[in-house]
Amino acid sequence: MAEFRTVAANTVAEAAFLRLERRLVEAPDGSVAERVVVVHPGAVAIVPLIDDDVLLFRQHRVPIGRSLLEIPAGKLDVPGEEPGATAVRELEEEIGYTPGKLRHLTDLLTTPGFSDECIHIYVATDLTAVAARPTGIEEHHAEIVRMSLADAVDMARRGAITDAKTVVGLLLAAGR
Repeated sequence: MAEFRTVAANTVAEAAFLRLERRLVEAPDGSVAERVVVVHPGAVAIVPLIDDDVLLFRQHRVPIGRSLLEIPAGKLDVPGEEPGATAVRELEEEIGYTPGKLRHLTDLLTTPGFSDECIHIYVATDLTAVAARPTGIEEHHAEIVRMSLADAVDMARRGAITDAKTVVGLLLAAGR
């Protein structure tokens, strides 16, 4: 299949870690269309396991106006830091554990219709407690929830856990 190609890109706006671009793309037949793209630095998400339990993170999400139960996660916002190192750092910051083993599960394109965000999802085992270092207002008011992985997977299947990275991470970790 012939590929589309970007022939022009202009930044429309920038805010915090996001950039909004207007792109002109050329189709294989030569036709050109304008598309708006949210450029994201990427992120990591981690399924932290202790025996048959998973540690989840309940935090408020401003865009939807409520709290969600999620796996720990964070942006690739340190220049030059590899995703695995970011995963270790985020796990320590958010829930106060460092992994003895970290295994990559998958890369998740969250919303490829309008954003290039890619989340690298890991499973972390052989956890050792360290001092948590929450960084944002939501993290300071978050709650760590420990439950069986089976119960968390059941919640995802029933629609009680709806965060996409969490659903994918839990299902893949359960099938490993």
